[in-house]
Amino acid sequence: MTGERDPDRLRRRAGVRGDPGRDQHFLVDDRVLDRLSTYLPSDAGRGHLLEVGGGTGALTDRLLAATGGLVTTVERDPELARFLREEFSDPSERERLTVLEGDATAVDLPDYTACVSNLPYGASSPITFRLLPRGQPTVATYQLEFAERLVAEPGTGEYGRLSVAARHYADPEVVERVPPEAFDPQPAVESAVVRLTPRTPDYDVDDDEAFLRFVKAVFTQRRKTVRNAIRNTAHISGLDDPDAVVAAADEGLLSARAGDLSPADFAALATVAERHGGTVER
Repeated sequence: MTGERDPDRLRRRAGVRGDPGRDQHFLVDDRVLDRLSTYLPSDAGRGHLLEVGGGTGALTDRLLAATGGLVTTVERDPELARFLREEFSDPSERERLTVLEGDATAVDLPDYTACVSNLPYGASSPITFRLLPRGQPTVATYQLEFAERLVAEPGTGEYGRLSVAARHYADPEVVERVPPEAFDPQPAVESAVVRLTPRTPDYDVDDDEAFLRFVKAVFTQRRKTVRNAIRNTAHISGLDDPDAVVAAADEGLLSARAGDLSPADFAALATVAERHGGTVER
């Protein structure tokens, strides 16, 4: 039966219709569901797959079919978590599936080899940036606008701190656009499937948290030169002496605007900030 459960029948058995107010948009298109795990990189480990947002189990079913190993699905709705345990109670499934009840932004996650998920859109950012530092391949559905920001290149209107942070940990790419009709209830926006393939940056930073905080600070004033942005956002970046950073940094980078800098450029500036600007204890 694994890999053959019909999404509509699952929802009827679960007795739910989905609730946009609770960020519940169930992916019901069999074709999209069948493709999701195939977007994992060819060398991705499949010994333990993680799913965030188990819902009624349509994707869970397919992930069990895609691996002979383990699957952990995280579901915050207690009733849906109970349903998943009942639906997958057959011994051949129960011994391989763990239903982790709780909020994926806070619950203790297991060690896993890859993640495939239909993410709750309202929590896309905190969940993604909880997963990225784990260094495992991820395939997930997002609102199209969010996906375009994840994969954006420097110099484009969509490029921002989200883009820099994603590229710090992974090579992001949109692998499929998904219409509203693939979900029930239908969201008011298009969606996209994004593959996040882990990467080792071709630059060094002293501290990931300080680097990302610095990027966030500079992008809050993306229309100003980086020089002015550094000076104006010390309360966000945590710098004690932003003028010392400006004095020590490369003039070409200081004269640019945030949207034109590559992740490597930000890394160079963040390194100067760490070494010359001091840090306010946070």
